[in-house]
Amino acid sequence: MATVIIILWEGVMPLATLLFTPQYVNVGTKPLGYPDYFAYTLIICKVLGVLAIAHVKTPPKLKEWAYAGLTFNLIFAFISHACVDKNVGFMLMPLVVLGILAVSYLYNKKIRPISSQEYAHL
Repeated sequence: MATVIIILWEGVMPLATLLFTPQYVNVGTKPLGYPDYFAYTLIICKVLGVLAIAHVKTPPKLKEWAYAGLTFNLIFAFISHACVDKNVGFMLMPLVVLGILAVSYLYNKKIRPISSQEYAHL
C-alpha cells in the first residue's frame, strides 16, 4: 500500500499537473525561489524514480538509486520550506511522504530478498 501511495503522490500527481494543468507546475517551487525550469526537472526525475520503483524487473541497484533520489528530494523539500517560508504544514508534508517512502522501501526489501547471484554483483 505504501508503494501505491508513493506512485500516486510522487509520480501520477506531478505528471497529471504537467499534462493537464501546466500553469500550476511551478506553484510549489516558485515561492521558494527556484527557477521555473527546476519544477519541470523535478517532475521528470520523480516520474522516472517512481517508474523504477514500480517496475518489478528493475535491477536492484537502479531501484536503490530511485529510492535514494526520492529520499533526497523529500529531505531537500523539507529544508527548503524550513529555510524560506517556515510554514510548518509545508515542512511536515515531505517528512510524512518520506515516512511512507521508508515503509515502501522496507517492504520492498522484505518481499524481494537479494539472491546470491545479485549479491555477487553488488
